[in-house]
Amino acid sequence: MRNILTIGALVLALGIIAFLYQQLSAAETALKVAEQRFADCEIVTFQLQNQLAQQQKHAGAGVAPRPPQ
Repeated sequence: MRNILTIGALVLALGIIAFLYQQLSAAETALKVAEQRFADCEIVTFQLQNQLAQQQKHAGAGVAPRPPQ
């Protein structure tokens, strides 16, 4: 009887470890996707800031701004 309880506890522990490993793997994948999206947003923000700076520079110089490409 005692051996059955020990084996049951070990199986339960292995099940919990497997579940937590699966959750950790999913979280790592989600983190990689979020980091890529953040990097993409940084690039777009930088491009938009450059575009806005160009438009402001043209507006300050009295030149009509170019339409966005």
